[in-house]
Amino acid sequence: MAVTQRVLVTGGGTLLGDSIASALLAEGAEVVLLVRPGSEDRLQGMDSRIRWFAADVWDPASLKGRARGCTSAVHTVGGLVADPKQGYTYQWLNFVSARNVANLCVSSGVPHLVLLSGVRALWVNSAYIAAKREAEQYLARVGLRHTIIRAPLVYRRGAQRSLFFALLTLLGQVPPFSWTRLGRVAPMPIDVLARGVARLTLEDRSQNSLIYAGGLRRKNSRQERRYGATLALTNDDTRPTPAVSERADTPFGWTPGSDR
Repeated sequence: MAVTQRVLVTGGGTLLGDSIASALLAEGAEVVLLVRPGSEDRLQGMDSRIRWFAADVWDPASLKGRARGCTSAVHTVGGLVADPKQGYTYQWLNFVSARNVANLCVSSGVPHLVLLSGVRALWVNSAYIAAKREAEQYLARVGLRHTIIRAPLVYRRGAQRSLFFALLTLLGQVPPFSWTRLGRVAPMPIDVLARGVARLTLEDRSQNSLIYAGGLRRKNSRQERRYGATLALTNDDTRPTPAVSERADTPFGWTPGSDR
């Protein structure tokens, strides 16, 4: 009998974190969801297979013990917008949070970490990418088995989008454009990314992996890529889902300033 995998997901209360948690549930996993302090009221009616904790990924003390018993972790928290005057640099938002979660995995015996990183594109700040690359390098230094997802921007199906990004998405899915770099940077639906991340997380992997958009798409069936499916954390599927803009200043997860 197969053993149910338990996965820690950071970024609870955001579209990205919640979507990945929902996709993991759909694959039969148990989920431990870390939510930002002050977001507890959003968790009413949550699926019974989810355990949640309020924790600050920038405070190692608040993370202690949260990954106990987990077989993998998925780190989604970071930010595409920096505010250096408040101390929220790209490094603090994207590297420090990843470092703390990686150290949590090491201390708790979690053997595998999936890092949501970013792909380099003209519309993505280079300092954001540099901080994500530093986080990737840290995982290699500490010897933690990892899967790095260099994801493009994402959007919710049906949300209003600019013509530029809509055209990029269309071209990025069809040959020969999908075989070029355009296939890596073209925005993708959030449900396609979430299912891809969930399935990659639950695979039996003995080697480190670097995954781009094409690898995420291949983890979805043709029907899933084309039509998608509802991803919901609640038992009754009544929670509203916020849209994700494709503007470069959209946060990838929560930022420390949002809960203070």
